[in-house]
Amino acid sequence: MAAIAHNPIHNPVHNISMEDKAQWWRGAVIYQIYPRSFLDTNQDGIGDLAGITEKLAYVAQLGADMVWISPFYTSPMKDFGYDVSDYKSVDPIFGSLADFVALVSKANALGLKVMIDLVLSHTSDQHPWFRESRSSRNNAKADWYVWADPQADGCPPNNWLSIFGGSAWEWDTSRRQFSMHNFLTAQPDLNFHHPEVVDAVLDVTKFWLDLGVHGFRLDTVNWYFHDQQLRSNPPNQGEELLYAPESSNYRMQAHIYNKSRPEMLLFLEKFRQLIDSYGAISLGELTAKRAIEMTPDYTAKNRRLHMVYTFSLLTQSLSAAHLKQTIQEVEAHLGDGWICWAFSNHDVMRVVSRWRCETVPMVQQAKCLTALLLCLRGSVCLYQGEELGLPEAEIAFADLQDPFGLRLWPEFKGRDGCRTPMPWQGAANHGGFSSEQPWLPMPTAHLEKAVDLQEADVDSVLNFTRSMLAWRKSQPAIVSGSLSLLEAEPPLLAFERRDRNAAILAVFNLGAEACDFDCSAYDGRVKPISLGSFECRRSFDYRYENSILNLPSFSVFLAKIG
Repeated sequence: MAAIAHNPIHNPVHNISMEDKAQWWRGAVIYQIYPRSFLDTNQDGIGDLAGITEKLAYVAQLGADMVWISPFYTSPMKDFGYDVSDYKSVDPIFGSLADFVALVSKANALGLKVMIDLVLSHTSDQHPWFRESRSSRNNAKADWYVWADPQADGCPPNNWLSIFGGSAWEWDTSRRQFSMHNFLTAQPDLNFHHPEVVDAVLDVTKFWLDLGVHGFRLDTVNWYFHDQQLRSNPPNQGEELLYAPESSNYRMQAHIYNKSRPEMLLFLEKFRQLIDSYGAISLGELTAKRAIEMTPDYTAKNRRLHMVYTFSLLTQSLSAAHLKQTIQEVEAHLGDGWICWAFSNHDVMRVVSRWRCETVPMVQQAKCLTALLLCLRGSVCLYQGEELGLPEAEIAFADLQDPFGLRLWPEFKGRDGCRTPMPWQGAANHGGFSSEQPWLPMPTAHLEKAVDLQEADVDSVLNFTRSMLAWRKSQPAIVSGSLSLLEAEPPLLAFERRDRNAAILAVFNLGAEACDFDCSAYDGRVKPISLGSFECRRSFDYRYENSILNLPSFSVFLAKIG
């Protein structure tokens, strides 16, 4: 038995002003939708905007505040929409601008806000801007992209690498120069040092604001600017790059010159001025080894991003120690900035598979992780299907679509396993996603976790998530209060959430064996919380007697402190 006394070890003072409390995005729950895989209404095997509109009531009923929609712009789909060839249109496979306007209108009627991905660091090589830029060295857009002459021996200008593996430079026979690409060769990087490029991307932003968008998720927000001297990166001195596959040579460098440049902060101030004039918000995907330390600069109050999307918990392994350390680092660095937590997204293995404990039912593990995510201090992103406890799908090489996986197979199997279609109906053809063969196969294991089946089961992950979200919204201490970590031996993670009027104790067992937590320091002031129609005790079968809490593996205890 690990009898743990109550002992706050990190209790920063976070006085949330009345102004901050009025800012709905602080503590908001954002539901991420990958449009190709949400719902297909025109029966071509690919999800579309009309499908999102049809299922917005489901998202509202879940209890989310906002939907984040991954890219749906016109694109050759070399990287499934993250290679944009027209920023101001909808790709026909997803519908039309009219469909998007209808989506926003329906969301507004349901009390949901709409966030879209802005992919500004690079475009498709099919974008008219790039076609003009590559045509000569003296055209009007000649310097809109990052071009460089070769070295004397014909080699690239420096050692910069693409995250997809190999050089970040591609020889262009038209200009007889190299173009830079941090991602695929078909995704050339824009030159943000050019003022006309800045004006152009701000014009794109205004276009979508005028259509009623409430916010933007800025893809790879620290990758926009490069070192103008094109200095080579030094070797990586052992820092882990959470966003790069282990098989990629990208991990061998410290990426200090090809991204995370100081000029980015000045651009964000211009961006913030624009979106503030519309009352919109921004969420930046900050991918860097020092992301937590960089967060205060990127979220400087009322000047830059509203919040940063962290990769810190998209790790391959789970431990209470890692979670505790991450929370400590965030609390130590955040200041008046804000963070958005996520356990899953469209780029990483689904959390119940990535952090799988084979001795625990997957349903219980999914509930425990959902409760943990929703109790952290910050805003939250839930990825479609996470509320169902979907595991990672096994995708055969013959069915693989992801260019990342095709390039690095078999060491890295790509991102298709987390992008498979949503299962709406367990008994329907292709899970009710489409009447035609979907672009990625529907796993049998996902049909067993379909929405209609879980709605009928009071103890399902879906109904637990709905109850947790409803409870969270009713607790200002959870939405915007302070967080104090408590002394607890791993695999336990324990903390308090407080505001002026309430205090909540949250204890999580993230190990394979049952553990005890000593609540005697609270002197009988602990009152277990009921979540809607059922209690945590029913979901996790904990025992609380004589101030000793016994938590089974992957279980949760939430209580008010009287």
